[in-house]
Amino acid sequence: MLLLSCSCLLAALLAVPGLAGHAVSHVLRGAAAAPVLVHAGAAVVVAAAAASSADASFAYPTNDGSSMGTNASASASASPAPVVVPVVVPMVEVDIETVPAQLMRLSELSDAEPGTGVTRLIFTEKDLAGRNYVKGLMTDAGLVIREDAMGNIFGRWVGSQPELGAVGSGSHADAIPQSGLYDGCLGVIGPIEAISALRRAGFTPKRSIEVLMFTSEEPTRFGLSSVGARAMASKLDPAYLASLKDVLVENGTFWMAARNAGYGLETQDHEEMVRSCALPATYYDSFLELHIEQGPLLEREGLQLGLVTAIAAPAALKCSFTGDGGHAGAQLMPARNDALLAAAELALAVEGFALGTGAIDTVATVGVLKVGPGAINSVPRTAEMEIDIRDTDGARRDEVVAKVIAKGEEIAERRKVRWTHVMINADPPATCAPHIVDAAAAAAQRLGLTTKRMVSRAYHDSLFMAEVAPTAMLFIPCFKGYSHRPDEYSSPADIKNGVTALALALAQLSLA
Repeated sequence: MLLLSCSCLLAALLAVPGLAGHAVSHVLRGAAAAPVLVHAGAAVVVAAAAASSADASFAYPTNDGSSMGTNASASASASPAPVVVPVVVPMVEVDIETVPAQLMRLSELSDAEPGTGVTRLIFTEKDLAGRNYVKGLMTDAGLVIREDAMGNIFGRWVGSQPELGAVGSGSHADAIPQSGLYDGCLGVIGPIEAISALRRAGFTPKRSIEVLMFTSEEPTRFGLSSVGARAMASKLDPAYLASLKDVLVENGTFWMAARNAGYGLETQDHEEMVRSCALPATYYDSFLELHIEQGPLLEREGLQLGLVTAIAAPAALKCSFTGDGGHAGAQLMPARNDALLAAAELALAVEGFALGTGAIDTVATVGVLKVGPGAINSVPRTAEMEIDIRDTDGARRDEVVAKVIAKGEEIAERRKVRWTHVMINADPPATCAPHIVDAAAAAAQRLGLTTKRMVSRAYHDSLFMAEVAPTAMLFIPCFKGYSHRPDEYSSPADIKNGVTALALALAQLSLA
């Protein structure tokens, strides 16, 4: 507690940068010599001794420009209600070299040959080394660390009211083969530095602020994206997870790989492991993920930050055509049922269906096409396809999926080939919470940064965190939109902008 006069307090409050723009510029009449108590916490409470006349009433401006005041005819003996002054988030200073240097150090923990990018598959030796490096950064930042049975890592800055739902921020550090050093990793290391900057500025959060490092966002090892985030959101089927093949270990499973890495040792199977990682509905009050754009728009338009309003989600379809094959010379053209030609026709239809929506946010990709037997002198007998269809509008995406399936059936009948298909997943898109987007926008405005409201067409852990708590994302530009390749790059200045804006937004959300 600090004991100040009203006049001293008023001068102190008005001297705080940014404070005058809030509903906290008080006009205290008739109490210039009256002492007040100031408590440093989630709010500053100003209590002035009542004066003996109607002049003791006071008025202060509100956010809408109107004024509020006490009743001038109130009894002189009545004590005025305390005035609650919102805490102002202090300006923070983020060193321009710190996060890039930490990202570079993390990138060295890779299975890729030097100069060929970053490769860090989940639960490998390099992944475990990366985890230890991140936990070291969390420890240095004074965070309380815990890890769940699937290897999700949490580093918490405990707030003044730790019983409240926390504010979360995080991403992943696993990396597909020969990728870049910014995707995901910025969203893990960035919030650690954001917390450190807030600490240096003397800020104390009301709600705890927690940094996450998600397990297995990339599908490289087990064929499923955002495994850890799905489990947190109770959107992961343990039986399906158990059925996924481990590309590194013959007959291996996720549960086995996690246990070999030291996770889930107390669990008996996939079911127990997955269920133990589900977060209660009140665990997070809000979630904000920092990420590189993975697209060219911010750089092309010369903008500094992207405020994500929606996150697209993919529907993944695996299908196959099977014909009878035969010798390329002996089998006559009228008698053929070529599986590859059927697949080629469907691939062109996929493109046409996506373009046919007329929506820029609808995208469709045939990312896998395997042809058998794969000999130059053999008519293709099998064609296996994997198709990715994404949109921010779930109904529109699902309509494209239905058209693709119907077209596959029509092609198979007309070309006299056999057709099978299975949906791998069809996750719902997410709409970002407006108040979190607004918090990020306010931080950018305070920093004088240019922004663009935009959608994320890439897949992120935030897609599933939106099932847990109100969620949004903050993008920084990346060179030519490149991502998932060795030349992925974001400048130190853009990284500093993103981390600084993240810090201010997390602080503001922690006071809610």
